[in-house]
Amino acid sequence: MATQTKTIMKNKLAILGGKPTLKTLNTYKSISKLEVKEVNEVLKSGKISCFYGSWEEGFLGGEKIQELEAMWSKRFEVKYSVSVNSNTSGLYAAMGAIGISPGDEVLVPSTSMSATAMAPLIYGAIPIFVDIDKDTFCMNIEDVKKKITKKTKAILTVNLFGHPARLKELKDLTKKKNLFLIEDNAQGPLATEGGRYAGTIGDIGIFSLNYHKHIHSGEGGICVTNDKNLAERMQMIRNHAEAVVGPSKTRDLTNMVGFNFRMTEISAAIAIQQLKQIDQHVNRRVDLAENLSTNLNNLPGIEVPKVRKNCKHVYYVWALKYDKNKLGISRKRFVDALNHQGFPCFEAYLSPLYNLPVFKNKIAFGSKGYPFNLSKRNLYIDKCNVAEDLHKEKFICFEPCAYEIDEKKCKLLVEAFKKVYDNIHQLDEA
Repeated sequence: MATQTKTIMKNKLAILGGKPTLKTLNTYKSISKLEVKEVNEVLKSGKISCFYGSWEEGFLGGEKIQELEAMWSKRFEVKYSVSVNSNTSGLYAAMGAIGISPGDEVLVPSTSMSATAMAPLIYGAIPIFVDIDKDTFCMNIEDVKKKITKKTKAILTVNLFGHPARLKELKDLTKKKNLFLIEDNAQGPLATEGGRYAGTIGDIGIFSLNYHKHIHSGEGGICVTNDKNLAERMQMIRNHAEAVVGPSKTRDLTNMVGFNFRMTEISAAIAIQQLKQIDQHVNRRVDLAENLSTNLNNLPGIEVPKVRKNCKHVYYVWALKYDKNKLGISRKRFVDALNHQGFPCFEAYLSPLYNLPVFKNKIAFGSKGYPFNLSKRNLYIDKCNVAEDLHKEKFICFEPCAYEIDEKKCKLLVEAFKKVYDNIHQLDEA
């Protein structure tokens, strides 16, 4: 009887009063003594920011900014890199550089962070939402083809969770249709498709250096391109373009308006050291995610992330698909049990972007519906069924970038997950 009681208590889930497999996970900290040393040197120099908003030597920033941009170009095999103070700023600069105008349409994925859709909107263009692929969660290229119109100016794709979108196919399509391809690569540094880095296949790619990404400088971003004109236009937009178009003899004044998207020398100094260690920081996330996938594969009702052939996934998010019909327990209940057991996760990624009030109510700039009133189309009435289904029913997300996890703790994560899965009947009884 005592043995049976011990077995029952051993198998009892933490959400029901049992013992958690893991109690805590430490936050992943990528900042080392190298970054501290670099920052101290910048502080001692007194040159914390060296930008000038006028057409002179400081227009392109100081030594650390230019060193970072040169290193980034070399590492990602591109001709030009333009640092900015956030990935969002980079998206805005990219949209401005390609000449987006009021009434233009830009295709964007329905599942992403809000900045993806706001980037075209800031210039009076209208984001058109595209459904996502059921396996990689990136843009569904067949839906892209259906939604291109004469007003379409660009496709803004996202390499979501660290998996490349169908970048070559999208690039071929944009060439054929005379469109621009912009990559929001905030979550995909060192991800590849066909041996080429995600973020470098489109006309412009934007990388994030936000604090919870693979590498970071607190806040920051990098835009990359192989087009000299686009690089120069992003440099102008980054730094009070309207003040320098005269002395720089800029001919195309489209979107040459005042922004301050400049990165500081301190942020650049941190980013330089982070870039030097990028392989270490990214690959430990990849190793963790692949270990989880290997050990949790082939569980009926659970589908681990798929990786498309000839692609490298870098797992900003390790996203499962959960089948309530097979497991008989709501996703919320299962996720709650995982969290209590010590496997930190959340039950849904962001709701499709067209559900944001700005798009549902078509109110953005002023109170008259601009820029939505520039279109006669019935916008945002077609639901993106895959995106809706994944958000409402299927996504279970774990963030490899968030935690300090060694091999021992990874093994415990697997144990925690399997304990909940193997004892799922307890949740039903409860």
